[in-house]
Amino acid sequence: MKCVTTKDKIILAILLGLIAGAICAITKFGWEIPFPPRTAARDLINPPQEILQQLGFTFDFTHTTYLYNGSLRPIISFIMHFGFSITFAMLYCIIAEFKPGVKLWQGAIYGLVVWFAFHVVILPLFGTVPAPWNQPLAEHFSEITGHMFCFWVAELARRDLRNRFTGQIEHA
Repeated sequence: MKCVTTKDKIILAILLGLIAGAICAITKFGWEIPFPPRTAARDLINPPQEILQQLGFTFDFTHTTYLYNGSLRPIISFIMHFGFSITFAMLYCIIAEFKPGVKLWQGAIYGLVVWFAFHVVILPLFGTVPAPWNQPLAEHFSEITGHMFCFWVAELARRDLRNRFTGQIEHA
């Protein structure tokens, strides 16, 4: 597949973003196993659930679960988590087609910018999470490194898949 037109590049970037975003979301889940970002008490209502409740959704809806292998899993939180990762991976992939500078540190800087925008500015501004100075250092560590790592992995997936789909070798 040759990417000749702007439209071709955007379509390819959206496809790559869907795939890289799903990989990014799973990577972030995995990162949070050894480095949980919040204490158990603060995670009773996690940020995706809080955002939805701020928008008027009920507690029962935001805490909807499904049963898998004997474990209750928070499906609404998962949908939000995947939606966030896919959205920002698609945006990253589109920008990468036209502004290669976004790939600085193979996507890790983009992850750092996303962390800063959301966890330092937007979420505290709306009262979804505490102000940055009221968040524990462990939360900042988990979120900063987790965002940088998952978008680095998203870049690895984006570049490899782009090379395979187009037959054009794009180097790091």
